[in-house]
Amino acid sequence: MPRPLNVAIIGGGMGGLATAAALRKVGIEVTVYEQARQFARLGAGIQVGCNAMKVLRGFGLESRMRSQSFYPRSWNNRDWRTGEVKFDMIFGETAEAKFGAPYLLAHRGDLHAALASAVPEQVVRLNHKLVGLDETTDGVRLSFADGTTAQADAVVGADGVHSAVRDILFDTAPVNYTGRIAYRTTYPAALLGGEKIDDCTKWWGEDRHIVIYYVKPDRSEIYLVTSQPEPEFRIESWSTKGDVRDLRKAFAGFHHQVERVLAACPDVHKWAIVDREALPRWADGKVTLLGDACHPMTPYMAQGAAMAIEDAAVLSRCLDGVDHDGIANAFRRFEATRKERTSRVQATSRANTWLKQKTDTDWVYGYDAWTTPLAA
Repeated sequence: MPRPLNVAIIGGGMGGLATAAALRKVGIEVTVYEQARQFARLGAGIQVGCNAMKVLRGFGLESRMRSQSFYPRSWNNRDWRTGEVKFDMIFGETAEAKFGAPYLLAHRGDLHAALASAVPEQVVRLNHKLVGLDETTDGVRLSFADGTTAQADAVVGADGVHSAVRDILFDTAPVNYTGRIAYRTTYPAALLGGEKIDDCTKWWGEDRHIVIYYVKPDRSEIYLVTSQPEPEFRIESWSTKGDVRDLRKAFAGFHHQVERVLAACPDVHKWAIVDREALPRWADGKVTLLGDACHPMTPYMAQGAAMAIEDAAVLSRCLDGVDHDGIANAFRRFEATRKERTSRVQATSRANTWLKQKTDTDWVYGYDAWTTPLAA
């Protein structure tokens, strides 16, 4: 009996851990290499769409995510000043029945921890910064900044918009700064002093917006994230602190619910929103990219992590039962299966009109990565 494939996954974020969990489901041995010394719990929320929840269900994580996340009635879209409802996308039991899985609002750290729980701790190697890849007759040789090396039958680059794997494989352009920045934070809802907010609302301004929602099932913690113009700001780090006074000034005059949330906000982080064109091809031989490494998403559809999680499930199906000689073709099938969908989501998100008015959402939330037909 041939030995199982051994796949190295670069990046221990959502996409990397989801890939590890998915590949292990089909009997593939994995090692995850993450450059950080430890996983950090970022103060950020994340919307876990019905499409992503179907994949998480396959990992046995649905009950855990339900117990830790908020189950919203809807995603409300309202005018920045009057509060007029532009479009109310109904979720809750209605969407769950229609799309086959719940729509949840979670703390980003809770989703990451859930995915980490689906992968044995011993297969994750922290403090491993990739610096080189060389294809050999036996597979791929990986080189790391600390001088160590590793060998794998194949490599998956799930290392995000600044992917080292992509930069090694392809001569790619640097990221595009969009001229927009985002503030984000989570904080205890008790700081609102009893003020109630909508389950999940995007407040649409003329050249900016703010999204506010609960991230805990008992409504004990809220999250906010913005998008607004500031072309001069070019720091793209989720750990950079912002000035909450600047945030309040930027949204002065917005609906009283927004102003109350910002008045209670104790501190914020700030980062530059970047974009990058999708690559014309994702793979080279026995190395492929996945998630933001090959199709980076702006945050305006809340589908960035979902696309990487979907990628993981589809990739596992393409590699299921494949021997060493079939890896390159499996990677070709993966790209052919996923490219049309990820390109459409990328373009839709970039336009930043998602749910601003009555919107067909079936093509996004109705997708099932476990059953969608694979390319020939």
